[in-house]
Amino acid sequence: MEVFAILILTIGIFCGFFVQTVAGFAGALVAMPILLFVMDLPDAVAYVSLFYGFSSCYMVYKEWDNIDKSIVKIIIIPSLIGLLVGVWILKIGNPLFLKKGLGIFIVGYVTYNYLGKKEARISKFLEFVFGFFGGFFSSVFAVGGPLYVIIIKNLAPNMKVFRATIFGVLGIVVFMRLPILAVTGVLNEKHLYYAMFVFPFFMFAIFLGKKLFAILDEAVLKKGILVLLLISGITLMFK
Repeated sequence: MEVFAILILTIGIFCGFFVQTVAGFAGALVAMPILLFVMDLPDAVAYVSLFYGFSSCYMVYKEWDNIDKSIVKIIIIPSLIGLLVGVWILKIGNPLFLKKGLGIFIVGYVTYNYLGKKEARISKFLEFVFGFFGGFFSSVFAVGGPLYVIIIKNLAPNMKVFRATIFGVLGIVVFMRLPILAVTGVLNEKHLYYAMFVFPFFMFAIFLGKKLFAILDEAVLKKGILVLLLISGITLMFK
């Protein structure tokens, strides 16, 4: 990998997990468009998945007692099916089509956040559908979180359980995704090697994110992030 590509990889991972730590969401949605400037989609998914694995170890450990395991059970089976289908698409899919698909997904996610003010109960069938596509988008783009948010908001009794269960589901999904990516060859030794160079900056992003979270206005920050995501999504759709 060229020095410039390593620099962009470092910037993407740093920005993504800094945002994830400060705002609590959108880490992959921020990192992926940056990484895609210098690498193919499968490589970007492999790197983001690796670093989600690192962060999930800590978050699942810290929030274990608050995770609603019954909600996790509802989501895991359809997610696994979606993960397998997504990895297959990732291996055979047209990279240009997938990149445009990522742009459409990001724009849809931003639109949902701005317009999805009204709470709506979803059926058991839609829980399965959203779980499937959560797994699918986790494989193809490493960004299935928004679909899990819809399901868990529908089932969690309070925000404390909601937040912990999000961490739990994303943690389990990433640990299902990593071996699938490894077996199919999407994730390999090359990614582990270059991840070692990026890891100190990843840890620094987590550290800075925790520090800044205490002093920044979270509501304003999230709106700003959504604007940046909208710009990145539109860029990917038409690039």
